[in-house]
Amino acid sequence: MEILIHYGWLLIVLFIVFSGLVTVNQATIAVITMFGKYRRMLKPGLNFKIPIIEQVYKTISIQNRSVELEFQAVTIDQANVYFKSMLLFAVMNADDETVKRVAFKFISEKDLMQALIRTIEGNIRSFVATKKQAEILTLRKEIVSSVKEEVDHVLEDWGYHLLDLQINDITFDQAIMESMSRVVASSNLRAAAENEGQALLITKTKAAEAEGNAIKISAEAEKTAAQLRGQGVALFREEVAKGMSQAAEQMKQANLDTNVILFSMWTEAIKTFAEVGKGNVIFLDGSPEGMEKNMQQIMGMMKMKEKVN
Repeated sequence: MEILIHYGWLLIVLFIVFSGLVTVNQATIAVITMFGKYRRMLKPGLNFKIPIIEQVYKTISIQNRSVELEFQAVTIDQANVYFKSMLLFAVMNADDETVKRVAFKFISEKDLMQALIRTIEGNIRSFVATKKQAEILTLRKEIVSSVKEEVDHVLEDWGYHLLDLQINDITFDQAIMESMSRVVASSNLRAAAENEGQALLITKTKAAEAEGNAIKISAEAEKTAAQLRGQGVALFREEVAKGMSQAAEQMKQANLDTNVILFSMWTEAIKTFAEVGKGNVIFLDGSPEGMEKNMQQIMGMMKMKEKVN
């Protein structure tokens, strides 16, 4: 009988000892109360609490937590705006005071999430109520910054910290969305028409510039060709006159009649005109008086050369 009593007490002692062992998971903190009052907190790992007297009041996760929000707001010009957002938050730190606020600020997790969601929604609605419908789509960053600035100190009082707020989707009533689509479409058409007009203007301008440059180049080429043709004709005349003068001078030194060579050169010139004239009409005076007149002109040129020399 005594042995049974001994084993009974041993079992009771072992039960009490093992009931005092508490395992706390990683990234969590166990809040211990004694007679309903906060006493201490247990860190991750195997811990021991006083059996029966100390109780695990709540286990608090210090990991990041997220929640999705869907709510409606109204702009200053009475347009309904629908938001889909993602909220990321976590316990500020593992200090005793922070853990006490997290553990005892709200009765339950449900109350915490309700207060957190309503606080975020209220701040976004207050911000949207000061803006026009046309401005909302371009103010995502401003909305997030405004909410974080207003909500951070509230969450810190609860022991939490707002890590991030992402506004994933912003929509309006169907009628507003359709009118916005028409505005965007008309703006795109106007921009396309303006771009097409600019492209046509550039094309016309470039074509006119190219045509002007072509005309300029053609005129310059014609001018150069005319100058070269004039220089060629002048050079040809100079060489003919020089040849005729030299031949006449040689005949004069040989005591020959220069009229013979001049007449021969004159006929050769007429022959050359006929061969290389390329169909051009050349009028020459073939009468004896005309020939005599031409001879006198050639002789005059020779006399002028002698005076110069």
